[in-house]
Amino acid sequence: MPNKAFEEKLNQLAEQIATHSKIDPTLYAANNIKRGLRNENGTGVLVGITRVGEVVGYQKVDGVKVPTEGALYYRGHSIDDLVNGFQVEQRHGFEETIYLLLFGELPDASQLKSFNELLDTYRDLPSGYKEDVIIKIPAPNIMNKLQRAVLTLYSYDENPEDISVKNVLRQSLELIAKLPMIAAYSYQVKRYAFHHESMVIHRPKKAVGTAENFLTLIRPDGKCKAEEVEILDLLLVLQAEHGGGNNSTFATHVVSSTGTDTYSAIATALGALKGPKHGGANKAVEDMLVDIKDHVKHLEDRDELTAYLRQILNKEVFDQKGLIYGLGHAVYTLSDPRALILKKKAQAMAQRKGFEAEYTLLTNIEEIGCALINEKIRQDNHASANVDFYAGFVMKMLGIPEELYTPVFAISRIAGWSAHRLEQILDDKIMRPAYITLGDHKGYIPLDKR
Repeated sequence: MPNKAFEEKLNQLAEQIATHSKIDPTLYAANNIKRGLRNENGTGVLVGITRVGEVVGYQKVDGVKVPTEGALYYRGHSIDDLVNGFQVEQRHGFEETIYLLLFGELPDASQLKSFNELLDTYRDLPSGYKEDVIIKIPAPNIMNKLQRAVLTLYSYDENPEDISVKNVLRQSLELIAKLPMIAAYSYQVKRYAFHHESMVIHRPKKAVGTAENFLTLIRPDGKCKAEEVEILDLLLVLQAEHGGGNNSTFATHVVSSTGTDTYSAIATALGALKGPKHGGANKAVEDMLVDIKDHVKHLEDRDELTAYLRQILNKEVFDQKGLIYGLGHAVYTLSDPRALILKKKAQAMAQRKGFEAEYTLLTNIEEIGCALINEKIRQDNHASANVDFYAGFVMKMLGIPEELYTPVFAISRIAGWSAHRLEQILDDKIMRPAYITLGDHKGYIPLDKR
């Protein structure tokens, strides 16, 4: 352990970094810089073109941003139509969604069958990989484990550097198929190594799809119900793609534009998704709920709940960041279509599984929290619940541990990342924005004269 003197020196060095590295926020506006790649009205700066996904959260009327009900399109197909299509036919939709995102059109029955068989073939991990990469090197955070595991797959690939469309497609399909296995096995190893619990390793099943395989792999008895598979499959579909501007997908575009290999690009996306302002938000919602339950004595008392949520927004309690996690979005204003679909399913499952009280608490937080946020933000913006607000609740009802919330997001979003990576490779143009450099030019001072 470092001693007190070392800690004091480290604090001094950290203060020195802050002195020389922190940028005055007013300089962004003064130099017409789009901080965070956002315009002053909250819209995103245009940096590219995509055919993969479209996110609609507002309209522009005479140059003015007007809040509207949200819409999401995968390759031109409304997420509502897509979900309704496979659920009416009582089918799972994630594999169909992967096909749509990658190839640009919905598969027919024969194509879907062949595609599912291909994914089943790719689910198996390389010989020795499970033991050498996953079991022997446990990690306390599964997202970091996924990054390491994905990068290690490079060494098992006989043609890792080839970025032709055909080879990248092959690598993408292998990663899409293998990531759920890696996440599930990493969780089992974590249980054994860090929680001193039993480690149960099941083999993946054929012809059941991603959702059922994942649930059976993380459960000791390997069993799951049809309704559980259905709602996890739905969640995977809803999180599979969200346009080119979300942080992890944009990171995929940036890194892919350099011509790097697929494993490096996907590891980068995983690193971006881990953050609590992005994919980690679903776990942050659950952490916030625990805090609210600990500090609000009468959860059914709306006045007491309102007072505490206002304290959260004022950075007085919880993590003191002023965020009610799961409420508000960079694009959506009046509604997030994914949240609306998931909320309806979550309500039905809550009634069947005895989670009515927690569902009521969530809806109260949504209603009160959005009202409080809307009091503070601009008129051309609007806060509503996003998909993260109900995603964690759904996974909790499924018995999925919190440490797997963000990995489940990754298992889903890798479909979108792969489609965007292929798009970027075909564009063949490196991304290279510009920065303004602050500070005067200085002459070198000899060491003995400093």
